Amino acid sequence: MLITKYPSIEDFKRLCTRPHIDTTQLNATVHAILDDVRERGDDAVREYEKKFDKAELDTLQVTQEEIDEAYMNIEPELRDAIVLAHNNILAFHEAQRFTGTKVKTAPGVVCWQKSVAIEKVGLYIPGGTAPLFSTVLMLATPAKIAGCRDIVLCTPPSPDGIVHPAILVAAKVAGVSHIFKCGGVQAIGAMAYGTQSVPKVYKIFGPGNQYVMAAKQQVSLHEVAIDMPAGPSEVLVIADHASRADFVAADLLSQAEHGIDSQVVLITTSEEKIEEVGKALAEQLEKLPRKDIAAKTLENSQMILVHDTTEAMELSNIYAPEHLILNTIDYATLAEKVVNAGSVFLGEYACESAGDYASGTNHTLPTHGYATSYSGVNLDSFNKKITFQHINEEGIRSIGHAVEVMAHHERLDAHRNAMTVRTESVEKS
Repeated sequence: MLITKYPSIEDFKRLCTRPHIDTTQLNATVHAILDDVRERGDDAVREYEKKFDKAELDTLQVTQEEIDEAYMNIEPELRDAIVLAHNNILAFHEAQRFTGTKVKTAPGVVCWQKSVAIEKVGLYIPGGTAPLFSTVLMLATPAKIAGCRDIVLCTPPSPDGIVHPAILVAAKVAGVSHIFKCGGVQAIGAMAYGTQSVPKVYKIFGPGNQYVMAAKQQVSLHEVAIDMPAGPSEVLVIADHASRADFVAADLLSQAEHGIDSQVVLITTSEEKIEEVGKALAEQLEKLPRKDIAAKTLENSQMILVHDTTEAMELSNIYAPEHLILNTIDYATLAEKVVNAGSVFLGEYACESAGDYASGTNHTLPTHGYATSYSGVNLDSFNKKITFQHINEEGIRSIGHAVEVMAHHERLDAHRNAMTVRTESVEKS
């Protein structure tokens, strides 16, 4: 890992800059695939499945028999873990239900909001070397609580045309409506435009590689909403002299194994901790099956020594990490200073893995600095807020003249007239 000691304030922005990736050619490729899926539907999706996932598919939709078989045959220990995680995620997101309050803004004027579920949502779940069945729970559970009518899930199958059984079990437990065997750009296109098999949705959620992220951003320009823009996954750990080096190293590696474009950052107030964590990283790395990926990630990651935790928090808020771990004695005090972060883990025992799987919080979070302006996925992500207002004759007397004056000064005479005909009517009554 790259080591920086006592950077100046002027260096903070440079240290927080993510690697730039030229996506010109990638975007062109994505655009061509999306156009093809829009034009040819299922035929195009099946061709790309054969090309990219090496799967020859007669039909795209997963059958109920496949789902039931996965549920019966999966390891009981894993099924129990999925159910436990689902229950915790359910409890946390249930508590986020919106209760609209009617507000009397003026005599005779009452306004309020109503939360309404997005009717059709699409969930993209990566497969491949790391089938993210946990993400099924993170997305489908709040969608079900919100009351989304259709919850459509797309995930790449293996070359033999089979979806990972844990993904199917998680989908069954969380209440997914339809599951389709398609991944990559073609899956995003299928959900955005609709095909003969895959329903068109109104909003797409879920992580993916650079191609999937580019596809989501492209379809969001004209077709559907998306959860958030995203880049590679990341973690920032703040540690002090009392932090256990083995805990810190484990947290850094748990993120580093995601992919070579992931970012891990350690900010510490202890120079000795840098050496201790470095040794712990080397020891733990050798035991990981995905050590080659993690090692490559560490080459592009950072350890930063700062004077105090105030400086550490300033640097963290500029970086705006997806995951922020406060592994310090004064974590409660530092938590109050968090301004920009996707999800925060407090104390030495709150590892990122807990939030990724079973604590109950959502692990679909803003990356690449987007935590400065985006929240992670939550119950509100699956809802729209519709505003209502009721105005009676008293309300016309309260605000009618102000509306007429403002409309007149904006030179919108039809707007003014819509109120004037009412004020005149009230005056006559």
